[in-house]
Formats: sequence, structure tokens, C-alpha cells
Amino acid sequence: MHGGAEFGVMSDLPRPFPPGDYPVVVVGSGPGGLQVSYSLRQLGVPHAVISADPSPGGMFRRWPLFQRLLSWTKPYAADGAGSPRYERTDWNSLLADEPEARALQATHMDGASYFPSRPEMEANLVDFAARAGIEVRYGCAWESTARIDDGSEMRFALTTSDGVYRCRVAIFAVGVAEPWNPAIPGIELAHHYADVRPPPSYAGKRLFIIGKRNSGFELASGLLQWAKSIALASPTPARLSVVTKSLMGVRARYAQPFEDNALGGGCVILDAAIDRIVAEGSALRVHLRRSSDGSALSVEADDVINATGFITPLRDLPALGVATFGQSRLPAQTAWWESATIPGIHFAGTITQGAPSLSKNGIPPNSGAVHGNRYNSRILARRIAETAFGVAPLATPVSCDGLVPALMREADQSADLWHQRGYLARVMTASTDHGIADRGMMPLTAFLDEATDTDGVALTIESDGTGAIYPVLYVRRHGNIAEHRLPDNEMADFTTAEHRKAMAAAVADLGT
Repeated sequence: MHGGAEFGVMSDLPRPFPPGDYPVVVVGSGPGGLQVSYSLRQLGVPHAVISADPSPGGMFRRWPLFQRLLSWTKPYAADGAGSPRYERTDWNSLLADEPEARALQATHMDGASYFPSRPEMEANLVDFAARAGIEVRYGCAWESTARIDDGSEMRFALTTSDGVYRCRVAIFAVGVAEPWNPAIPGIELAHHYADVRPPPSYAGKRLFIIGKRNSGFELASGLLQWAKSIALASPTPARLSVVTKSLMGVRARYAQPFEDNALGGGCVILDAAIDRIVAEGSALRVHLRRSSDGSALSVEADDVINATGFITPLRDLPALGVATFGQSRLPAQTAWWESATIPGIHFAGTITQGAPSLSKNGIPPNSGAVHGNRYNSRILARRIAETAFGVAPLATPVSCDGLVPALMREADQSADLWHQRGYLARVMTASTDHGIADRGMMPLTAFLDEATDTDGVALTIESDGTGAIYPVLYVRRHGNIAEHRLPDNEMADFTTAEHRKAMAAAVADLGT
């Protein structure tokens, strides 16, 4: 096993891709940028990758503050490293066709936890870039963007610290990594999660943390042994992910502040809105309104930390016409992760959480995390290759007798469907002229909204919030779509005779 200490700033890295004209320019060298670059290259699409960072890793070069990630990798899980089923238990490795570039995260872990440390995650990404031969021009900061209309096609000019890059397609994989401060009077007296000091500097201090999501509880967990007292506050109650039976909610790793609050250990969790922060001598006073009845409350603190999250660093893209939404200022996107307002601008990595999804039963996709968006990046690369560079669409023939077995294999093995439940789908089309064809993975919303009379079936894995997990078939016949929920199974075994019978009934006579 290898630690991540050896992977620091690499000033001696080569600097390919000088400013100039390229078919595609990818901005960013975090997981999203590395994965989409790898996938583009596999499809033969020439492109340049630029990054302001000095080496691979993106935000993992800096965060999380208390080192351990929320995503796990189990070195000795089912079917062996590199298999499709293994991907379900390895949330941090990027995807590759070559065995030597697959399932790398476990090789950089010291065995202390199945949650990699931040340096271990960085080492994993550095290793992937090296083994997969990903070339990046590091130390090249994207500064501004313009559109070029030469009469034949719309192109983009990306001004960087090294010069201007021109391209037909721009892919931004810059994360959701710019600190965001809410419009609270006196917020300048607080400091952001991104600016938290070393833990010993909080020894004996009274801390007030704004925000009760994972970052707030991460801070509280890490500082419990140092602080005299800790208060966490936001208007809505916090719930553990084990209660929601999904990744929605505070992860169980951060349960200590809940327990400390319940047992009166000095950590207090408040459901209250923050009205203002004021200085009182050498201390700060936070004025709040209780969510229960609107009554006033105030808390004195030595330090106030803002853990309300980050926004997307889009620079001048909104001024260019890229629409955004929400607190995180995510770009509005099509189902295929293209700007909804500026064609030719695409997004990869964490930003793809801004694309539309059904979010059935209130459960969103996992596009904000590596184990979800790595699949988005692979599909995005193929989409760009097909629509902009003439690469033939996926259409692997499937026999009539092979349709149900193929669907069952996907339901049993596919990590794509498992990690992106109810969001990504395995799609098969069927017609009397062309037979049955496997079209690969695509966003479910793209299949449902497709303007076509071609029959087809889209397979997803979904959950309903109670803990049940089950396959769903969306079957399109003559332009009409029917949804078929298949049985759930306590052991997540979707290869039973019951499942085979249900699948066969759902797709019977498809394409005739």
C-alpha cells in the first residue's frame, strides 16, 4: 500500500497543449476533467486539457479539512478489483479499459479505514493520470470566455494565463469549489469552511457553526476534542443518512455531535435562522430566530464558522449567456450535460448535478460525487463524439432470445445503474427493420423525452426511500411509455426466476 505524501506539487510536469486551436478544450484536472479526457481519447476525439492547479486532484488537493472522505473503497469486496460488481464498492477510482488503470484507490490506502484520506484520494488521481496517459497543461488558469462567430459555426475563445484557446466544444470540469457566504449582516466577522485554521487554534474556544449539512458536522466532529463548546444552527432539522436510507442527510460518520448534543456534552444543535452577527468586545454574538415559534435567541461565541457550502466558479460564463440556478449557481443543463442556453458548452464532474433528473421518491442522483459523475463523464464523451465528430452511435446487436438475459446481467452487475439510481439507464431499441440493438447507457430523462417512434426499453435500478432497491423497466411501444417496477429483493439479487418472468412479460413482442 502507498500513502499520498509523495504526491505533492509537481512543478516538473510537462506542459503540453500550448495556446491555439483545438476541437475540444477541457478545463479542470479533478476527477471530472480526468475522466472525460480519458473517455474522449478512447473515442479518438482530439482535445486539450488545461488546469490552474499544479497537479491532478482538483478540490481533493485541499479538502475535506479533516482528511477522511465520505465515499468508500473496500479493497477486498466481491468479484475482485476491476470487475463491474467491484465498482459498486469502490466509489473513488476512475474508469478505464486497461486493467493497470482500474481500481487504483485501494492501492493507495493504508488499511486504517475504508474511507480514503484526502492525500490517498489525491494519490489515486495522480496515479490514474499517469497510468492512463492523461496529458494536462498545469498552471494554466482559465480567465475569461468569448464566442467567435465566423459565419460557418460558433466557436469559443478561452483566455487563459498562458494565452488564448479556441475550440468548437468547451467542457468545464471546475467543480463546485468557490466559497459561498450567505447574505447575513455581519457575516464578514465569520470565516468560511475553506479558511478554517488548524484544530489546536480552537482549543478552549466557544464555536458557532452556521450550517447543519455534512461540512458543518465534519467540523463539529473534528473540533469536539478542542472546543469548549460548539453550537450548530440552520433553520431546518438535520437528519442522518441512515434515517433517510439514502445519501440525503448527514452521514453516519458524523454522528458524534448528535450524540454529544443528546447527552449534554457541550455540543448544541439548534433549528434556528441566523439574523445577524455582531462584535461584543473580543467576542461575537449571533442573533437567531427559533424555527419552532420565531422567538429570539442569541449565542455568544469566540469564533463563527460559515459551513454553508460552495458555488460553481463559472467566471464570466453567466455574462456570456449561460443560465444558472440555485444557491450553488449551477449551470442549467440539458439531459446530456450541455448548457441549456449556450450550445457547445458542456459540463463534467460535480457540476453535472445541475442536469435534470426525475428524483423519484425525492432521491436525487449521485452526480455531485465521483462515484456518480464518473459515469456521466463517460457518457458525455460519447455524446460529444457522436454529435460533433461523427463517431458512429452505439448499436450492438442483441438477439431476440438474448434481450432478457442482457437486461438481467445489467441489473445484476452494472455499477452505473447502482450508483446513479433512477438517473442513468441501460437502453435497448427494437424495430422490425433493424432488430434489437444495445444503445449503452444514457440519462433516463433523455430516453423518456426522446422524440422517436422506435420501440425501446430502458432499465434502471431505483429505491423508494424505505430501503427497498429494485429494477424498473421503462418500455416504449409506438411512442407510448409504460413503467414496470420489478420485485425488490432483500439480497439485491435480480437474477431470480421471478425477475426473469417479469422482464420477459414487460418486453414481450417489443419492436413488432
